[in-house]
Amino acid sequence: MSTVVQTSRAPQAIGTYSQAVRAGDTVYISGQIPLDPATGVLVSGDIEAEIRRVFDNLRAIAEAAGGTLANVVKLSVFLTDMTHFPKVNEIMATYFTTPYPARAAVGVAALPRGARVEMECILSLA
Repeated sequence: MSTVVQTSRAPQAIGTYSQAVRAGDTVYISGQIPLDPATGVLVSGDIEAEIRRVFDNLRAIAEAAGGTLANVVKLSVFLTDMTHFPKVNEIMATYFTTPYPARAAVGVAALPRGARVEMECILSLA
């Protein structure tokens, strides 16, 4: 049996999906772009602000599921410009500690609403 995880501290879904779904001790957090949860508007500014907003959104959903970012076992990062990948690494180090989760980074042509970064993750609450 699975349950939907939802919080007002992260952007509401902008399509036919849930913020996250918990199945047993595993939580699947849907892709998050840098939307401000209060306004639903894409964060403007530099890529650092966008990356931080995405990590903050992931953290809020992880906490709503009963975990933290320390429970992330797999993180997927999608970037429209791979030159931003070093900044992802730099900022990620402020949100995570060792042991770091498994991770994939993928360059993509476009993301929803013109975002430059999107991330999704899997948590283990066991």
